[in-house]
Amino acid sequence: MTDHDPQPAVGGEPVTSGSRRLMVLLAMAMFVLVVDTSLMNVSISAVIRDLNTTASGVQSAIALEALVSAAFILINSKVGDLIGRKRAYVLGLLAYAIGALAMTLAQSLTAIVVFWALIGGIGASLLLPAMQSLIHGNFAGAAQRQAYAMVGASAAIAAAIGPLLGGFVTTYLSWRVGFGLEVLIIAVVLSQIRLVRDVAYTGSRKIDLVGSVLSVLGMGGVVLGILVWQEGGEFVLLLMVVGAAALAALAWWLVRRQRAQKVTLLDPGLFRHPNFTTGVTGQMLQQITLGGAMIALPLFLQMTLEYDAMQAGLSLAPLSLTMFAAALLAGRRAGNRRPASIIRMGFVLASLGTASIIPLVPRVDSGWLLVIPLMVTGAGLGLLVSQLNNYTLAPVEEERISEAAGVNSAAGSFGLSFGLAMAGGIMLAALSFGFTRMTENSTVIPAAQQQQIAAALETDAEVMSNTELDKRITGQPPEIEQEVLAINNDARNRSLQLALLVPVLSGVLGLATSFRMMRLPDVKPAAPLEGMDFG
Repeated sequence: MTDHDPQPAVGGEPVTSGSRRLMVLLAMAMFVLVVDTSLMNVSISAVIRDLNTTASGVQSAIALEALVSAAFILINSKVGDLIGRKRAYVLGLLAYAIGALAMTLAQSLTAIVVFWALIGGIGASLLLPAMQSLIHGNFAGAAQRQAYAMVGASAAIAAAIGPLLGGFVTTYLSWRVGFGLEVLIIAVVLSQIRLVRDVAYTGSRKIDLVGSVLSVLGMGGVVLGILVWQEGGEFVLLLMVVGAAALAALAWWLVRRQRAQKVTLLDPGLFRHPNFTTGVTGQMLQQITLGGAMIALPLFLQMTLEYDAMQAGLSLAPLSLTMFAAALLAGRRAGNRRPASIIRMGFVLASLGTASIIPLVPRVDSGWLLVIPLMVTGAGLGLLVSQLNNYTLAPVEEERISEAAGVNSAAGSFGLSFGLAMAGGIMLAALSFGFTRMTENSTVIPAAQQQQIAAALETDAEVMSNTELDKRITGQPPEIEQEVLAINNDARNRSLQLALLVPVLSGVLGLATSFRMMRLPDVKPAAPLEGMDFG
């Protein structure tokens, strides 16, 4: 039987063995994209130790990767149109493979930032829109729905098992092995690239260069400003002002270009749909909630409880597995419930779950005590995942659905990077302030050493476990060492509590948005939405 011999029909459409294999390969590529960040989150302490770097440096790299993906996804969607979707897909996979390979060989944080965050982030922004177009062009009817479902399921499974898989590989092998496996999977996918048929682009080949630059400056400036603040750099306010001004200029530019009947980076008319606008806002706030939680919780587990990657992965499993289960159940059994009401409940649960963790941070000594709050948070996020994409894209006409999905993905990626950066920045600022203040108020540490410690923390705040700090303060009298460790413990926990306010406040804002959704009428999808909910 050849690759194109027909198999039993699904819903009246024949599915060939070649197309089944292509579905699997596309699902494998999506699995790598989603599991990649989970590997970094549960491997933070191992990466810090092996590369002799800091927690803030690693979390900055994680936020930067999400930022680059968000900043370039709209532009690279157009690039894929111009150079060919198949070529964009291949280039995206190669860029991602370069990032993963660099992780297996990296000897410094610089290599991670350049190859994994920057090149890998650009690869993701090429890969996601190209994959969506290729699925649409390589399958039809029931086969297309099956392909979209398989790729979406792959993303959901990767999100669910990512912390466990990353924890296992990091603890019993090495964090580098996990990224090496990503390279291997990408190599397998590329080896079968002949199965992919390119999808011709018949639209305008003109480029809105000004709009493209403004979109990068806008999204990049805001989050980059937060990252620079997190690292104690200069020109923070300038970067954020430039970012905000660029976003305002982008809105003005798009409207002006549309009135002049010229090509625009994206159609501003999309935002005339109130359901689309509130949906995109909800998507961004959901991802801020997720990003803030996924930078603070791994650091708490690995720095305060001093868990290894496997223990951290197991501790985070209630959140990821409940999120997967809730999304699956809500997607299938929503019944006649309004999507807006499910979204509202999602934000309620996500806010309550993360808020309930805050008072537990200085009191728990085991991840088991976080199981119920994490399950509540995961259930809320799962409800949001099950509804937000379809709610957002429902009012959009079929010919504009891909563009709208790109805007939706960009908003989600921007929200994720913003949540990561903001939670990390608040954490380090609170850590520096708290450590300095408690040191200066200490009755045990001599005045001369108080000034020395306070000065060091002002320029080099770092989330650190007590075991690691204990290695650095040898040679001091026992009472001073114990005082410094106690101060570190208190300051670190308070900084983590403040960082968790980011997902809580984002969830509350999402809840407010959901009340506006409740006032809007439900919209039946104007176009098929299968597969628009991944990435």
